[in-house]
Amino acid sequence: MKVVYTDKAPAAIGPYSQAIILNDILFTSGQIPVDPATGELAGDTIQIQAEQVMKNLDAVLKEAGTSFENAVKTTCFLADMGDFAQFNEIYAKYFVNKPARSCVAVKTLPKNVLCEVEVIAAIEK
Repeated sequence: MKVVYTDKAPAAIGPYSQAIILNDILFTSGQIPVDPATGELAGDTIQIQAEQVMKNLDAVLKEAGTSFENAVKTTCFLADMGDFAQFNEIYAKYFVNKPARSCVAVKTLPKNVLCEVEVIAAIEK
């Protein structure tokens, strides 16, 4: 098992890792729309926040030696299912291979963000 860390994505805000590699499979923790350069939330719209989440995931995926193309499963959390269509527009630009996915609305997300995404991806050899 290997812990993945990059300063190009927000540091964990609790007792967990950004991601773990086990047997050539990457398991990311949920990424929220925090700009790692400032530590501040990125914008107040679902589009801006979803873009920042994808940038954060991209940094973690790259640090682990993989990419969006190798994603096999995602779990997406939305604060408001009314944002589903707008979130999907951003999501589809990054997950072009259409991995398996769950997308649920939750009562509250950390820092009251609008979305959070976690990924399971294969590691390229």
